[in-house]
Amino acid sequence: MKTKIFFLMLILSFYFAAFSQTQFQVVPKQYSFEVGSRFNYINHFNQGNEVGYSVLLDYAWQLSGFNKMKAASYISVPLGYSYFYRPDTSFSILSYGWTVRHHLTKGKKIMPFIGYSLLLNQMRINEIEGSIMGHKTALGFGFEYNTNFLIKPYLRFEYSYSRFGILGQKHGKKLQSIEVILGIRIK
Repeated sequence: MKTKIFFLMLILSFYFAAFSQTQFQVVPKQYSFEVGSRFNYINHFNQGNEVGYSVLLDYAWQLSGFNKMKAASYISVPLGYSYFYRPDTSFSILSYGWTVRHHLTKGKKIMPFIGYSLLLNQMRINEIEGSIMGHKTALGFGFEYNTNFLIKPYLRFEYSYSRFGILGQKHGKKLQSIEVILGIRIK
């Protein structure tokens, strides 16, 4: 009896999957590539201010604004890499997690947006073996240039706070940064 119910449910699920595709709408996606310059104005690892460079790839799904009745919102999965060089030491950070972006207007040539991110960081310091994990919380705003093509350039400014926990210490080490980013989005 259980086998018959299982096969009946399996056949019904295939039926609904095959014939109900026309009722669902495909969610619009965006791909982003960006490069930026990042300034750490607080760095508890080496007490120095430094400028680094970053690249990021992003894959986003649209959450709202499908019928252009209101401004669009997106959720994305970014993968970023930042590199900082100093004569005495250099380090890199690999970041990944979630980003949410809200457009503030709709249908304009220049579209302002705000966004926030919750990311995991993996930091490697060149002179030290191994790596350390931490988190990054970021808040940014920017402007996307709405073109008639598939590619849309944008400019974004971002503040980020990163914290790396240290075993045996009550407080971890922190990085606070400001970043200027240029990027392109592909529909």
